[in-house]
Amino acid sequence: MKQVTSLEELRQARRELSAPVGFVPTMGFLHEGHISLVKLAQRNCASIVASIFVNPAQFGPGEDLAAYPSDIPGDLKKLAAAGVNLVWLPTPEVLYPSGFNTWISVDGVSAPLEGAMRPGHFRGVATVVAKLFNAVQPDKAYFGQKDAQQVAVIKQMVRDLNFPFEIAIGPTVREPDGLAMSSRNAYLNVQERKSATVLYRALNAAKAAYEAGERDGSALRAIMRKMVEDEPLAKLQYVSCAEPEKLQELDNTENGALISMAVFIGKTRLIDNVLLAAKKEGRNAFSN
Repeated sequence: MKQVTSLEELRQARRELSAPVGFVPTMGFLHEGHISLVKLAQRNCASIVASIFVNPAQFGPGEDLAAYPSDIPGDLKKLAAAGVNLVWLPTPEVLYPSGFNTWISVDGVSAPLEGAMRPGHFRGVATVVAKLFNAVQPDKAYFGQKDAQQVAVIKQMVRDLNFPFEIAIGPTVREPDGLAMSSRNAYLNVQERKSATVLYRALNAAKAAYEAGERDGSALRAIMRKMVEDEPLAKLQYVSCAEPEKLQELDNTENGALISMAVFIGKTRLIDNVLLAAKKEGRNAFSN
């Protein structure tokens, strides 16, 4: 597995890779969710590129940029064991050189939910992902369903800017008790870790109601809200029952929905989501 830092090194190493090339961008401190994307890429790609970059542009004031967990040696071992061919580890100076002043904003889908709670977050995400895409020039790029709004924003950007490749989405990878794998889970103490399962329990309660015939978006949101509010260590930031691509809140979910939430467990902010898929003519009404 080759490791490069500069843009020039990346471009030279990229030219030597066999096509098609799959790309898995990460912020490091890797877990099985990241590795599952590498495994997904291996099904259709001859070569795999991964990047590790904690993007300062997507962190707002008071967020956890300085404390974001890091284990580069451990990450490199995991990527090598998973069969990655090339890892790019750019510095902030490589991606945001002196005088940098060009930003990408994806209107509409970036506005609600995470966009409302974290102003400027998706501008930072869209900009760095576009730069990563431009540098790596993949044939296919891989992201996780856990960050559902990020997925929607990136898909919109790829369509709007005519990037000539496909975005593939891997399912959320969970711990045995249902907690979605996340680098931020490392912040949780023992009791908080137990309480954190409330996100998935609340999502599952709404999903069960949906599968039992409940189609009222307000009712599904109320189910999730009540369960989270009953957990003493949890502080709800938002719950959502929305159309999966544009993320507009739904009153009626006959055609399916994305249910999602953001919750503070102690000082740690966690997000999670589940797709509620209506079936039409034997197929899902929407898919990743």
